[in-house]
Amino acid sequence: MFRKLINQISTLYYHATPKTIEQDVTKAVQLLKLLPAEQTRAKAAVFMDGLSQMQSEWRLDSQKSHTEKQTLRQESKRTGKPKIDGSRTRTAKKR
Repeated sequence: MFRKLINQISTLYYHATPKTIEQDVTKAVQLLKLLPAEQTRAKAAVFMDGLSQMQSEWRLDSQKSHTEKQTLRQESKRTGKPKIDGSRTRTAKKR
């Protein structure tokens, strides 16, 4: 029974994506609460820690990407031209 819960948490960990991480963490926490003893929870801790780290990293990446897009839009509005500075941001090519 408890091994099945730990396996479900590990499955969430291995199949997590940036789009699903929030739901995966929520579900993993619910499953963790079903584990009765600290000893069994300790077995799931490595997956919980990994999910938490992925959530933090992907959240930061998402925020950074959003900030870069806003900066590009603001620069474009001010000058009427897309910003080209050799950074990671890309502009669409006209065909």
